[in-house]
Amino acid sequence: MAIRTLLRSKSVHYFSRTLYHCYLPPPKSTQYCYPSSSLLSYLPTYNGFRGYLFISSFTDAERKCQPANSHPSSPDLINEISRILSDYRSPHHDIESALNPFSNKISTEIVEQVLKRCKNLGFSAHRFFIWAQKLSGFCHSRESFHILVDILGSSKQFPLIWDFLVETRTNKSCEITPEIFWIVFRGYGRAGLPADAMRAFNKMVDFGIKPCLADVDKLLLALCKRKHTKLAQEFFDKVKDDFMPSVKTYSILIRGWGELGEVGEAQKVFDEMVERGCSVDLLAYNSILDSLSKAGKMDEAFNFFTKMRSIGLIPDAFTYSIFIHGYCALNDIHSVFRVLDQMRRYKLVPNVFTYNCIIKKLCKSDKVDEAYQLIDEMISTGVRPDCWSYNTILASHSDHNQVNLALRLISRMERNNCAPDKHTYNMLLKMLIRVGRFDRVEKVWESMEDRNFYPSVSTYAVMVHGLCQKKGKLEEACKYFEMMMDEGIPPYTTTCEILRNRLIGHGFAEQTEILADKMERSTSSLIQELANIMRGNKACTKLKHDEEYSDESYE
Repeated sequence: MAIRTLLRSKSVHYFSRTLYHCYLPPPKSTQYCYPSSSLLSYLPTYNGFRGYLFISSFTDAERKCQPANSHPSSPDLINEISRILSDYRSPHHDIESALNPFSNKISTEIVEQVLKRCKNLGFSAHRFFIWAQKLSGFCHSRESFHILVDILGSSKQFPLIWDFLVETRTNKSCEITPEIFWIVFRGYGRAGLPADAMRAFNKMVDFGIKPCLADVDKLLLALCKRKHTKLAQEFFDKVKDDFMPSVKTYSILIRGWGELGEVGEAQKVFDEMVERGCSVDLLAYNSILDSLSKAGKMDEAFNFFTKMRSIGLIPDAFTYSIFIHGYCALNDIHSVFRVLDQMRRYKLVPNVFTYNCIIKKLCKSDKVDEAYQLIDEMISTGVRPDCWSYNTILASHSDHNQVNLALRLISRMERNNCAPDKHTYNMLLKMLIRVGRFDRVEKVWESMEDRNFYPSVSTYAVMVHGLCQKKGKLEEACKYFEMMMDEGIPPYTTTCEILRNRLIGHGFAEQTEILADKMERSTSSLIQELANIMRGNKACTKLKHDEEYSDESYE
């Protein structure tokens, strides 16, 4: 590949443009330097193995920093700061010095966008938040506080959360509202720490908040969504006399028991609700119908449905959708469309989640044409198809190696203003590599930046794993592996192992050392640790961030 062709690739140019910040210490001045694409050189190496190497070839002009009024646009600025947060993860990293060149371009919107981009970087996101808070004249938005608490909860940095809340209360930088505690409840629920979530509820008074029924509901919801319904029920039984439980409160518990298939427990909660004199509304009936449906007891659900209508409650779209999901689970596609026809008759429109359930069942039954008809129906009824709608169909095309149909589906997504997500690209790239359409692979990769999609570790894994299995594509696999490192994205351990084994198997053992050396020079501690895997150190254990990148959820 000629240098000119290589430079036309937006992804590689984007990659070269960021290398300076990833591997050199941040500049001491208050302005930031931006090297041009002359950094990129295509050089031969020994033993006939060619690779992309980056050399420092600054001209005098390129060594000069850009003027203060020539900073990157907001998307570029967000990208640069996000990469710094990814690279400077260790407590001993001087993240403040790396961030200081951007201090005069920070706004509340920039901070919010960076935090949203770095939701898996709890520690460095917190340090970025504190750094921005100290800037002269800067004030965080309430949204930024909420996003940070959510990030810390997702990262299981709960001690940091409480330190942060205490500090916030002390310096009064933001009002601590019940909404912040709702985020904490969710964080503990996701982490599988229901007892801590309940303790957080009791701590609300320490921050001047008197808990109310809405807070009880949020805690119960956080617990039940993570299948901690038994503990949620125990908590509710202790506090129900201190509050005035509503139909919503009982409905949360009914659905929680329904998710576990505990129809008997759901029925007990329903009966208690009636005994307490709560006005049993449609929400309550839908909750019990949902629990019966999830347990596969469709006949009992229909009896409840009949009872509901007999007391004058008119079913809504969600009521019918419960039956659609239940019949889909039983593979009764005939009953699914019978219910859907009833909804059409009453001019009730299913939501996107219900449509997606039917689309998935149709694709499983190789009725893709009918799935496309449902997409058209969604649009005509004002329901906007989401990525799941299209990805379910894409999974079917991918399974059958239908390249043209898959590419046309992507174009259709764009026409309908639905941006492809990582699952879309992972499935598409995996299929294109599998069938050997490497020309299309390159075009799809280049189009991702145009669509403001930035590949994650799973997308890079698709590229490296797939190319390693293709004859003559090992060099390309190395290229994407290096791109991932230079973006500061730690690869999966399996990705390192697969690439190392293929290189050694093809007589390029020395290239594993080159890659390992480069990994050790990374500012990311995770990438540094993975250098041991590339060197063949089996003692290195699987890292926490490893996960599967398959798209079985659509299959």
